[in-house]
Amino acid sequence: MEVKKQLVLREIAGDYALIPVGDTVIKNNGLFSLSETGARIWALLPQADGAEQLVDALLEEYDVDRETLEQDVNEFLNQLRQLEIL
Repeated sequence: MEVKKQLVLREIAGDYALIPVGDTVIKNNGLFSLSETGARIWALLPQADGAEQLVDALLEEYDVDRETLEQDVNEFLNQLRQLEIL
């Protein structure tokens, strides 16, 4: 999946944040806070063609049922779309 904005994922004192870089700094006033799962989804985005591939990869890492994970992944992706990141 293609990310539209220049953002770098960083772990800071156990918390995860997407930090704008380059021209994105001017357009975004601040950083985006992520949960551990959100950070993992973000890390998987470049290799995934869609939500289903993300869900498949995450099912191997997390003890959760597919339906719940699909809802969570789709919610996260929709939030990124609303922020015009995806």
